Amino acid sequence: MANREVIDLEEIESGGTGEAELSHGLQEEDKKGEIVIVGTAHVSEKSVEEVSQAIEDLHPDIVAVELCNSRYRALTGQEETGEIQIREILSGGKLYLLLVQWFLAYVQKKIGSDLGVKPGSDMIAAIETAEKMGARVALVDRDIGVTIQRFWSAMSFVEKAKLVGSMIPAAFGKGEEIDIDKVTEEDVVSQIIEEFRAVSPRAAEVLIDERDAYIARNLIRLGREGMVVAVVGAGHKQGITKYLANPEKIPPFENMTRLSKRRVSVPKLFGAALMLLVVITFAVVLISGSSSESFFSALKIWFLVNGTLSALGVVLARGHPLSVLTAFMVAWLTSLNPLMAAGWFAGIVEAWTRKPTMADTKKLAEAETFKELKVIPLFRVILVAALANIGSVAGTVLGAYLILRMSGVSPEDLIGGIL
Repeated sequence: MANREVIDLEEIESGGTGEAELSHGLQEEDKKGEIVIVGTAHVSEKSVEEVSQAIEDLHPDIVAVELCNSRYRALTGQEETGEIQIREILSGGKLYLLLVQWFLAYVQKKIGSDLGVKPGSDMIAAIETAEKMGARVALVDRDIGVTIQRFWSAMSFVEKAKLVGSMIPAAFGKGEEIDIDKVTEEDVVSQIIEEFRAVSPRAAEVLIDERDAYIARNLIRLGREGMVVAVVGAGHKQGITKYLANPEKIPPFENMTRLSKRRVSVPKLFGAALMLLVVITFAVVLISGSSSESFFSALKIWFLVNGTLSALGVVLARGHPLSVLTAFMVAWLTSLNPLMAAGWFAGIVEAWTRKPTMADTKKLAEAETFKELKVIPLFRVILVAALANIGSVAGTVLGAYLILRMSGVSPEDLIGGIL
């Protein structure tokens, strides 16, 4: 693996090869080599055979694969280096973004396991056959972290809920039967893409169209160096082909790689709404003329309900007793501040007890069952943080309800009056 020549176009891009050079290359049609697109199903044994056969028959100078550097390293079993940044992972929306990314990968592995084919076998076949034929390997896909972040940001809250809801049955082997031989047929693939586009047009654009353009852009650059065989998922073949025929329609590189920075997001709005709920709840208690004893009773309810449900989340994640205690002690306070989260504190303590390492990222990529995921320290840390946060949110809503009831105020009438 270490001696294999791999072209990482993302590194070349960061080194200064930009739009000017691409535009210059597009004008030199006489120097452009042939580009052959091989569409595959990532969990199909038939696709593995077709990929190897195509490369052996065509003898390309370069074999381009639908991988970025991080996915290539994970697929080829290379260890990640550097220190794992737990605090950064647990901050902001990155926690749930990682869970979605791993959940998507897990569902794909689950489908592959049911079909007897390891996901990514088509890419491994392309890489190994290229090595055998003396061809260079090029990584032409956009970084998975950028894609997932842009994909997640593009969806509304309802669309995100539908996506997660549709993936849960697949994770447990439920859902429609898949005829894998038909997955590589363009008409079937087009139908699936259009169904996804109807659910979330913007998310489909990020996950499919943008990557079609990104990959096509890289293939054009590679085509100036000789013949290229590109191995991509069947869902990308039609779009990439269109961009290769009309390169002037490829969006600027920056537009496809810029990370979304929403000033107002659903999590922030939700946090602000919870904060408003807390303020209203305690304001009602004070305005109602309740005694100091009643006020302290309200505080006690707030502490116990928030702490108990947040701690219960950690228990469900099978977190360390110290993490359970941490969630119980801090949930009442973090629920008063939208910039703080009980899961952040519980996750830090869980990381201190379990000592996750960069090697865990490789284990996460290889895990094929939820049982295997749960024993990986890094996954356990993230699961603890996520469920502690969910428990705290539930505790905030329930605590406010109980306090208002205790004060003789109907929550339903209060909400009706505000609305």
